[in-house]
Amino acid sequence: MNYDALLWLSFGGPEGPDDVMPFLENVTRGRGVPPERLAEVAEHYHHFGGVSPINRLNREAIAAVEKELAAQGIELPVYFGNRNWHPMVEDTVARMKADGVRRALVFPTSAYGGYSACRQYDEDIARARAAVGDGAPELVKLRQFFDHPLFVASFADAVRAAHAELGEAEGTRTVFTAHSVPLSADVTSGPPAEGGNRYSRQIAEAARLVAAEAGVAGYDVVWQSRSGPPQVPWLEPDIVDHLDTLHAKGVTSVVVCPVGFVSDHLEVIWDLDNEAAERAGELGMRFARAATPNGDPRFAELVVELVREHTASAQARKLSAFPAAGDTANGDPCAVGCCAAVRRPSQAG
Repeated sequence: MNYDALLWLSFGGPEGPDDVMPFLENVTRGRGVPPERLAEVAEHYHHFGGVSPINRLNREAIAAVEKELAAQGIELPVYFGNRNWHPMVEDTVARMKADGVRRALVFPTSAYGGYSACRQYDEDIARARAAVGDGAPELVKLRQFFDHPLFVASFADAVRAAHAELGEAEGTRTVFTAHSVPLSADVTSGPPAEGGNRYSRQIAEAARLVAAEAGVAGYDVVWQSRSGPPQVPWLEPDIVDHLDTLHAKGVTSVVVCPVGFVSDHLEVIWDLDNEAAERAGELGMRFARAATPNGDPRFAELVVELVREHTASAQARKLSAFPAAGDTANGDPCAVGCCAAVRRPSQAG
């Protein structure tokens, strides 16, 4: 099948102090989040001058993908659209229509299944096409890639580099983190016939694959960036609480790998590089954080491989038995009832 373009679809983030509150209002629209909670989260952004790194990192990754497409002789312009901040996906899809794009592939900047990680991107696609109306391009979303060899290899190298930063100190523990979600959202992640919990099971599998590739024998999988009310159960333990647990067990050094993220979202640089690193320092623990992959040249190669699965019938490379899900058209879900919506404040780029 022929395609006219690639749409890079991401979360979005503020690029200046005046953007912060409007951005957070977009993120939490319709969810009844109190203003005082928004003001609290806004301070995380103001700590970094009101700028999230996510848009810059996306643009850098897009430039790398464009270079890789050209190197492989694939003529496919790349468009950039966001869910919550400019460039908004509705505006981008309108521009694609004006440019004559009739059918495009979509790369969502999440490797996993689940409502926020996958299904919400389907909703973004459907909403953008509805906003554009007649003549909106057909949009085919690329599959989940948490178990792609290039994704795993990039994280494995990052874990090895973080261990090297700390040296060969005994008592070092490797900890994999991902964005927490309510337990109710994890239970409904994946097709109902699969039994749920696709998100947490994929995170666990990615951690296992990366640990094996990196030669790490012992590791933990924990969560970060919880944003809901305390009475609602979320995936646990939280990374900061887990550091306390490790310290009580005599662990003196920790390598943290944000395997649930493809780039340095604000959650990564705030929750890990600030809060977790600060807590480790208070406990006298040495701390190193593994890099996320989208600055790695292999990430661009990965994206182009996913594209070639559609444009050249390239074989899908996977390291797990999980189905190659997420590959849907025009906002349709993978299956009826797949990743049913559980409304919550989602990650904030």
